[in-house]
Amino acid sequence: MASPLDVINTELGNEPDALIRWALEQGKRPICTTNFRPFEAVILHMVTRHMPSIPIVWMDNGYNTEATYRFADELVKRLDLNLVSYLPRRTRAHREAVEGPMPGIEDPRHEAFTQEVKLEPFERALSEMAPDVWFTALRAEDTPERALMAPVSRNADGLLKVSPLLHWSAKDMYNYLLDHDLPDNFDYFDPTKVDEKRECGLHLQH
Repeated sequence: MASPLDVINTELGNEPDALIRWALEQGKRPICTTNFRPFEAVILHMVTRHMPSIPIVWMDNGYNTEATYRFADELVKRLDLNLVSYLPRRTRAHREAVEGPMPGIEDPRHEAFTQEVKLEPFERALSEMAPDVWFTALRAEDTPERALMAPVSRNADGLLKVSPLLHWSAKDMYNYLLDHDLPDNFDYFDPTKVDEKRECGLHLQH
């Protein structure tokens, strides 16, 4: 017998707007995370059309490109986003003064770096904001791990994780941007992943 979430994934997994409406009815403290990477305007536009005041949570690792910071500012103004930024407990300048430049992914220090600049800020966000619904822009074609995920899942803490765009292709995303005259960011870099097909661990843990 299929579980309730299995039914939702089957019926609404390919209907982003319907899935967003359903998810917003499931809790009282929803959030939407973003990293302002390419195509992020799609999820932000979709979700805020249904709930303009939803907190948009950004783990700003301090290593974003100048273009990404400008893109973030543009989208915040354009969509009137309720942006909530979580930063590492140390600034980039402090960290690099003590430990040097960002370690590469083959460096044994990279795991601790990822924990400091991304995972700990996200854990802090979850602890302080206590969301019951979490919207993400994950897509199956991003990584092999994400191809195995479902549009809706619930973690061990009861948090409902919703990925309305999981089954969308890059072409779908691009067409949505065109249809709604939304900007995009073509100069993005994630220091915790480096390779866009590599997972940083955040979505595997939650």
